[in-house]
Amino acid sequence: MKPWSPPQRTPQAEAVYAAAGADRATRPDAYALSPEPVIAAAVRDAGPAGLGDPALWREGLDRYLSSARDDGRLNALGARMVRGTAVAGLRARLAMNRLPHTDRPLGVPPIVITGGWRTGTTFLYRLLATDPRLRAPLPAELAVPWKFAGASPERREELIDSGAAANDLLNLLNPDLATVHDHGPRLPEECVVAMNSGFRNWGAAATVRLDGYSRWLADQDFTDTYRRHRHILATLDDDGRRWLLKAPAHTPELPSLAAAFPGACVVFLHRDIVRTVASGASLFCVFRSTYSDHVDPADVGRFQTAQTELWLRRAHAFRKSTQADTVTIVDVDYDDLVHDTTAVLRRIYAAAGLADDDPGGMVDRYHAEHPRSSKGVHHYAPQDFALDEDEVRSRLTPWTPRP
Repeated sequence: MKPWSPPQRTPQAEAVYAAAGADRATRPDAYALSPEPVIAAAVRDAGPAGLGDPALWREGLDRYLSSARDDGRLNALGARMVRGTAVAGLRARLAMNRLPHTDRPLGVPPIVITGGWRTGTTFLYRLLATDPRLRAPLPAELAVPWKFAGASPERREELIDSGAAANDLLNLLNPDLATVHDHGPRLPEECVVAMNSGFRNWGAAATVRLDGYSRWLADQDFTDTYRRHRHILATLDDDGRRWLLKAPAHTPELPSLAAAFPGACVVFLHRDIVRTVASGASLFCVFRSTYSDHVDPADVGRFQTAQTELWLRRAHAFRKSTQADTVTIVDVDYDDLVHDTTAVLRRIYAAAGLADDDPGGMVDRYHAEHPRSSKGVHHYAPQDFALDEDEVRSRLTPWTPRP
């Protein structure tokens, strides 16, 4: 079997990449991944003091940029995206620091969906998000939460739709993304999108090769990251509904999540570990191929295996700790989620203290509106990423207790 290879780019996509490459050749400074110009572009006339204690963001910024530069194998669009992400993270930090802040818990603890990559988290998330009692954040809310504070209904709609052009461009550059992970301005998105302002974010390595940054993250304290995440949710909270959050990247940071959201209902998904790693490697290859012309599937397979082992080890340690008693954990098997969705919803609702108002009808309505193969079928195999199934099972099975 041949290893994974990126999809053929359309002529329209090639034109966009060529234009970015030509622009980088003409204006290399605009694509440089150095911290000082990024900071200057972000703060403008405000000055860096508004960013707060540098110990909480400066090293993360430096590590993110240097790893993207040294490890990322970026094309021009990739360099522009990383630079833009860094500037946006600092601007978010500056803007949120200007808003009133409290360390009080949210009024109602959130429901948080997590687990390994590709374990069904997105399906469950977007299904539960159709429950009117729950509120799942949209991409714009996570990207620019301060703009929603006090916004009129009309302004809110404008802000939500403001990401449509970028979404359309992403689909033009890499149509396979819609099959692997559908996205759009009105689809609930992973809440790690809101966790860039301190540059401690496990989700960053999904779209860019960031091996050095990921090694650094393994020894970092995420307390401030989750404290700021809670601040964002409090800023957006205008109707009192219960927050529904989702991100596989919460898996290695359950202690910080539990400290920020005591009483949370944590839904932890499990899937056959080989399929988890292989599907995750496929996801990362597709994501990274947008921003790099040199994605090595075997390299991604090695990274995905090591990262998954680290994440599950850390989740296992949390579950053995007394801090695990501060949240409610609901284990869900992927096969149960797919084949007996209604029963899974009933278990989650019971754990979260919510009445299970016609979950079967909710499932039927969701599938009617979102046919499973409407965006294509995701094909992948362990061999595509040089994964040895026996080795993956031997290495990771001790950290993957089945519910």
